[in-house]
Amino acid sequence: MSNNQVNCKNCEQPFDTQFKFCPHCGQKVNDELTLGVLFYNTINNYFSVDARIFKSFIPLMFKPGFLAKEFIKGKRSLYMHPAQMYLFVTILFFALFSFTASNQRDMVNNELRKTLKSNYTVVPDTIDSKKIDAATQSRDSIEKATIRDVLEKNKKYTGMTDSQIDSIVKQDNLLKPKVDFGFNEKEIDSLIEANASDKEIYKRMGVDENPGWFMTKLYSQLLKFYKARDGGDILKTFYDAIPIALFFLLPIFALILKLLFFLRGRYSHHLVFSLYYFSYLFMVLSLIFGINLIWDVPDYIDWLIALSTNLYLFIALKKFYNQGWILSFLKNGIATFTFLSIIIPTAIVFIGFIAFLFY
Repeated sequence: MSNNQVNCKNCEQPFDTQFKFCPHCGQKVNDELTLGVLFYNTINNYFSVDARIFKSFIPLMFKPGFLAKEFIKGKRSLYMHPAQMYLFVTILFFALFSFTASNQRDMVNNELRKTLKSNYTVVPDTIDSKKIDAATQSRDSIEKATIRDVLEKNKKYTGMTDSQIDSIVKQDNLLKPKVDFGFNEKEIDSLIEANASDKEIYKRMGVDENPGWFMTKLYSQLLKFYKARDGGDILKTFYDAIPIALFFLLPIFALILKLLFFLRGRYSHHLVFSLYYFSYLFMVLSLIFGINLIWDVPDYIDWLIALSTNLYLFIALKKFYNQGWILSFLKNGIATFTFLSIIIPTAIVFIGFIAFLFY
């Protein structure tokens, strides 16, 4: 190494002293570690995509298919990378959705736990049971009056008579939630109170002598749910599994597009389109959830905005694949129907079952 050269502190490769940046790795020369440099590097590493986020946001939201087409053309530094965009938007969405998910978990748990026997029979000694009974009767009478009012207003549609409405409203268990577990609940309750072993309880629930790991796990979760009525925790586990499921669902959507547009590029091209479209989809959902956290938007407006995403997909397909309007409309319908009516329901059932097994 000559006197006019120095070694890079990062890659240790020699280069001329007149360079301000290493020609081998790009690190800045004489980059002393001051507080300013430390925080600049940190912010730059984590937020270097900021400019591209703002530059990509308008095309993503209002120019269907534009970003995917530009990326395929080779403009891969001007706008945000599709995978990077997708990751950023999904993190934003699930951060906002977590508030709704927590509320739903608590609501489901509270409703299901009303079916627990202890909720109706156990009254602490320090509380006046007569006051509790009076408050409960008052609340129930209000709820029954509301139900009667709804039934009365819809008589012309249901064809119900006044006597039929009276018989429904007077039912003692009208306001008590009920969950059918498919076994003798009184018998199981008595076994639980007697501290019987889980094996004995499983037997009374209908489990075979040697059920195997899967059936044992299934009935252990069922017994766990029966004891605690923690359906909200199952729902929360279901929500937590969605981001993982999306890593499988998104490539499947790209595969559907590949089959529909078989001669229009490689699979990677369809995957780029899918990443940008799902980014748009989750950005719209993020805006809906974010706005509703501040201001309660009417449900019909939320649904109209959500449904508009299919119109966006139709236009994006037309512009990205350069096919006619009619053909694009038909392929949009096939892709949407296949994904929403077959892929998504199958995924929901599978994720729900896994959530129940491992919550």
